[in-house]
Amino acid sequence: MTTTSEKDRLAREQALIDESARQEKFRREEEGRLAGVSERTGADTRISQRAFMSEDVYFSYDSAALSSNAQDALRRKAEWMQNHPNVSVIIEGHCDERGTNAYNMALGDRRAESAKAFLVNLGIPRSRMTTISYGEESPAVPSHNESAWARNRRAHFVTE
Repeated sequence: MTTTSEKDRLAREQALIDESARQEKFRREEEGRLAGVSERTGADTRISQRAFMSEDVYFSYDSAALSSNAQDALRRKAEWMQNHPNVSVIIEGHCDERGTNAYNMALGDRRAESAKAFLVNLGIPRSRMTTISYGEESPAVPSHNESAWARNRRAHFVTE
């Protein structure tokens, strides 16, 4: 018999899988739109930049550990950053609404730093990245359910 907490855990995992699939589909569509077009022009760079910023990195509940999907997303971000060496990024750490404000600010910081450390290990200079935590203050989805919470546990990237 499956317990309520087990059902909740499975629902959280499914929400992460669904969101990763949605982002991968979006990324592929963006790449398709860019196919055959040089990224050297200003308009194409802006499109590429929007695609870079639109792919968030998601985390499990109460965790800053990088899943395999998160690592794949960060590898794509590292590749983009290597192709755009003059661009710096802000990595924003976000949480769902559960937990205290202080705890979520610290967790958001750990998430942003986890993403940054992974990119540094892939060869991106630390000096090109800054981190900030928004805790639970800036939800991507303002609902109060597991699906929304899964989308709010993220690292978001903004180019400078």
